[in-house]
Formats: sequence, C-alpha cells, structure tokens
Amino acid sequence: MVIKTYRDQFRAKLLDLYDETEVDNFFYRLLDAYTDVKKYQLAIEPELCFTTEQVDLFNRALDLLQNFTPIQYIVGHTYFYEGFFKVDSNTLIPRPETEELVDLIIKNHTNQPHIKVLDIGTGSGCIAISLASYLPQAQVTAFDVSEKALVIAAENAKLNKVQVAFQLQNILTTQHLENKYDIIVSNPPYVRNLEKQEIKPNVLEHEPHLALFVEDDNPLLFYKKTTELACTALTNKGVLYFEINQYLGPETVAMIQKFNVFQSVTLLQDMFGNDRIIVAKK
Repeated sequence: MVIKTYRDQFRAKLLDLYDETEVDNFFYRLLDAYTDVKKYQLAIEPELCFTTEQVDLFNRALDLLQNFTPIQYIVGHTYFYEGFFKVDSNTLIPRPETEELVDLIIKNHTNQPHIKVLDIGTGSGCIAISLASYLPQAQVTAFDVSEKALVIAAENAKLNKVQVAFQLQNILTTQHLENKYDIIVSNPPYVRNLEKQEIKPNVLEHEPHLALFVEDDNPLLFYKKTTELACTALTNKGVLYFEINQYLGPETVAMIQKFNVFQSVTLLQDMFGNDRIIVAKK
C-alpha cells in the first residue's frame, strides 16, 4: 500500500479523537519505529509503499490509538533528557516537567564531587539514569515498590550505559535509610482522586494508578514520609528535591518547613507556570 495513501486514511480515523499535530506525530513516530523510511522521503518518493507486515503493524497501532493507548506504550519506548527509555504499562511515561527537575539537579551539582543520590519511586528509572549519565561522579541508588517497574529500569540503565543500584523498597513502610545521601529526589504519586476528571483518557485508562494517585484526604503522604526520612538520611548541606502537585505547592512547602531541619525551602514553577518543583536545603 502507498504510504501517503495510508497516512491519509490513518489521519481520517483519528482526527475526531486527537488534534491534527498529535495525529501526525503518531504517524511519524510509528514510521520511525516500524520502517526504515524517513519523513523527508515521502516528499521526494511519493510512491513508496508499506509491506503487508508493516500495514498490519500500523493497523494494530491504529486500533490501540483509537482506544487511547499512549503512543509510547505502543512503540515500547520514549525519550527523556536525550536518553532512550523502554516503557510499558508498569511504568509512568516520563514528562517534560520531570526533565526540568533533572536539569535543575544537574546544574546545581555538576561541580560537586563524590555525590550520593537516592531516587525514591524510580519507575522507568528516568531520573536516576539521567543523573547517573550527566553526573558521572555520582553514586546513584533508586527505590521502587514495583518489581516489574524495576525490571524495566534495570534494562534502561543498561541501554544508557550507566550504573544504578536498584532496590525493591516500599518507602511508606521504611523506618530509616541505612545510608547518607547528598541528594534525595522523588516524583511520587500526587494526583488526587478529585482531579481525575482533568486527566486525559490515555493517562487515566492506561498508565499505572499505583504511580499516579493518592487519596484526597492524605495527598502529601509520600512527601511527608520522604521528608521524615531525609531529615536524618541527608548529609549536612544535602538537598531534597520533589516534583509536586501543582495545586498543593504552599501546602507541601509548609509541611517540609515544619520539620525544622531545612535552611531553605524553595518552590519553583515549571515551563507552563505551574508550581512543580521544591528544593529543600538541609
């Protein structure tokens, strides 16, 4: 089948569900994943055709997209902070806001020697692996409560050629951390159930709820527990980094300040102007 003809049919079937730019991104992402054909070739070779096997792959992907399956899960990978990461339904798909968090940590600690880093709730490993990649002087440890997520994270560390010590650990039942760290970072579940109506179907119906949602009556559960552990596990002048719920910035700052061990607690906005990152310096 002629690729450009199939592309037109692909667009027509998805434009009621997604905007035009998003549909085009889907098509070219699948083109990259399933063929050796480059986007520019379609302009100079308009008669290029799919094989029967490629049509089958695209049709399967089209069915999944019509059911709002994220494109990252369909192709089995995504890109984060210039790294290549496998993802599946056991791991959250990394967000651009999390790239901002990683970028901030790297900039703040590039010249600091012999850093020990702990990433709590690592998921795909995107934070821990990116920090290990760009802070080669860092010794990075990462916890997650999901064994299946840790399998993916370990594969991603190999793909990105870095060493990260992954551990199966439920932070909520952890009484204390055995080691000291210069950096503790966490992007825990923070979406309240009352906010579910704001979540797109591709996220709500397919990404792991264990990594997304917290109860409405205790939305800072993970932040409070991590802060409690960080009070003793951070080195002198160590730094705690959080990605947070945009609606709970002041509340999260106030909770951290109550521990009275941090000399500064700073709330930062993301690229969209939402409260998103907290930096607490011991």
